[in-house]
Amino acid sequence: MPHCENFAPIILTGDRPTGPLHLGHYVGTLKNRVAMQRSHRQFVLIADAQGLTDNADNPDRIRRNVIEVCLDYLAVGVDPAYTTICLQSSLSALNELTLFYLNYVTVARLERNPTIKDEIRTRGFGRDIPAGFLCYPVAQAADITAFKATVVPVGDDQVPIIEQTNEIVRRINRQAAREVLPEAKAVVPKIGRLPSIDGEGKMSKSQGNAIYLSASRHEIGTAVRRMYTDPGHLRISDPGKVEGNVVFTYLDAFDPDVDAVADLKASYRHGGLGDIALKQRLEQVLETLITPIRERRAELSRRPDDVIDVLRQGTQTSRIVTQQTLEELREALGLFILA
Repeated sequence: MPHCENFAPIILTGDRPTGPLHLGHYVGTLKNRVAMQRSHRQFVLIADAQGLTDNADNPDRIRRNVIEVCLDYLAVGVDPAYTTICLQSSLSALNELTLFYLNYVTVARLERNPTIKDEIRTRGFGRDIPAGFLCYPVAQAADITAFKATVVPVGDDQVPIIEQTNEIVRRINRQAAREVLPEAKAVVPKIGRLPSIDGEGKMSKSQGNAIYLSASRHEIGTAVRRMYTDPGHLRISDPGKVEGNVVFTYLDAFDPDVDAVADLKASYRHGGLGDIALKQRLEQVLETLITPIRERRAELSRRPDDVIDVLRQGTQTSRIVTQQTLEELREALGLFILA
């Protein structure tokens, strides 16, 4: 069991195993997870059941990516000594909590959720929305509250999910006439959403516009060269726009030399800095970040049994925690309980 004081604030976060993780995940939550794991009791959920909400016809995609996502966690520095990594589908209490919570939210409210609306539009569901997909904010509320998490690191596009979770929590607590469940606070990083390399929307596995944490030097270079800059910046001497320039967005997110990036922005705006030189700097910054992650990941992948053991032990610990919350909720709501 990971070492952590019982009174430490509880974090719950996670990812759907629909593919290996990318820089958007790193900026959105992974970096925070590593930074906060020693000061909080942290649970990280591999949300394989949620992954089926739009992959029910391809469950093998979810199954084979469970270990891939776990490898990414370990490679970036999520430490099982401080963080409990667990598998959603093996925690039956989450399913029961979801069923209870569905009685405390309306279809209309789910359809108004901005995150859901954006995802429905992106995937082109129209009105053919899988019921599981429409209801996944409720399932996420079950995930968060089952661990009694008060801190949830997310990208800014996921903040509406936390808001809806807290609405459900307040309804449950009013029904029970006492605080059964705590509300959660979203922790959004400085750059809450990383744009895709083409500047069209956010970085996404499903859209094929991502730089993975396991990317090779060649893949990093290819992606950076494709990045959107300023179409009006035709010559080095031309003044260029920094705002909306994907390369600068990535430098802001990943270049540790803030003063140097500020100087680059000034030169670009004034004229005298070419896109090629700018992209070469970003390529080196990303290579410096990803190389040790890629190498650790490759080493861990040669010991798959160790990775599975981390997941198994974390899931066993999480099963105890989530079952206790379920039992407390049943009692608080006055449900009939058989001894």
